[in-house]
Amino acid sequence: MDALIECYNSRTGAVMNDQSIGEHYLEDALRTFRDYKKLAERAFEQIDDEDFFRTIDRESNSIAVNMKHLAGNMLSRWTDFLTTDGEKPERDRDMEFVMLPQTTKAEMVAYWDKGWQCTFDAVQPLKPENLMRRVTIRGQDHTVVQAINRQLAHYAYHVGQIVYLAKHFKASDWQSLSVPKNKSAEFNKYLEEQMRKSPAASREEAK
Repeated sequence: MDALIECYNSRTGAVMNDQSIGEHYLEDALRTFRDYKKLAERAFEQIDDEDFFRTIDRESNSIAVNMKHLAGNMLSRWTDFLTTDGEKPERDRDMEFVMLPQTTKAEMVAYWDKGWQCTFDAVQPLKPENLMRRVTIRGQDHTVVQAINRQLAHYAYHVGQIVYLAKHFKASDWQSLSVPKNKSAEFNKYLEEQMRKSPAASREEAK
């Protein structure tokens, strides 16, 4: 029998066991990965092709480079996730930070989508019993939980860079992706009204 722990399902009020905690973790991890992808896309969809490849100084990365690096990382980490090392021998990490002159935005977006699909395809079938299984990244042991958390943190870092750059380039024309500046009280009131109508919908909007 699964050991009961002091945690309750906020929706049903039921005590959660090891199995349901694992299911919840995997569902939340997959949802968070999808949210990161959507957040970055809502940012770079606002900018033109020139700003997509633009850097703010010689040492910084463009939005396109951030996307290329993320996709390369995803394809390496998540291909045969449970059975092979996450740093594939065919990966050329250094080239992920090089943007060839002939590269188009459409090509980069397609590569970005390929990387994310690889991520989703690897995480989706995972089961709670897989979470303590050992995988390796550059020869270092990780539990599946640790490997997922490592990628969640890494992707958040680069998605934040994408959002920052897009906002910088759009300046006063930027369309906020969260609560607009000086609109917190108004937004909180809106959420309270939505909560009375539909609790689930308002939780999604509050992200």
